[in-house]
Amino acid sequence: MPRLKLDLPEKFHFSTNIPVRISDVNYAGHVGNDSVLSIIHEARVQLFNHYGYTELDVEEAGTIMVDAMVQYKSQTFYGDVLRIEISVSEFSRKSCTLAYRLTKLKSGKEAARAKTTIAFFDYRENKVVNVPEKFKAYFSD
Repeated sequence: MPRLKLDLPEKFHFSTNIPVRISDVNYAGHVGNDSVLSIIHEARVQLFNHYGYTELDVEEAGTIMVDAMVQYKSQTFYGDVLRIEISVSEFSRKSCTLAYRLTKLKSGKEAARAKTTIAFFDYRENKVVNVPEKFKAYFSD
């Protein structure tokens, strides 16, 4: 069966630990696919906060997610604590990619990989805007 292949960068710019909540668990007893998006959303908000931003204010530009991809590696359960590492790269004029590695803290086993693309957005004008240079500079190697 063909599967998506999601390669991750060698360098990550930020990491955080997030415990799996009971509301993240589905009827099969493991973390649901929708909850993985919620967990990486929380990690992304923490990344922005770490650099002094919010999703609605990155040097006066907001952000909007334009795509998401998740590759599941192993089941995750209530009580697991996930270490989420984030890399910010693949900058274009108006967007960038965030790559995520989710690892179970206790076992060290990889749980999932994900990538999202965010565009920078002016919500007042309802249009995509350029990536703020100061934001981009944080992640230039």
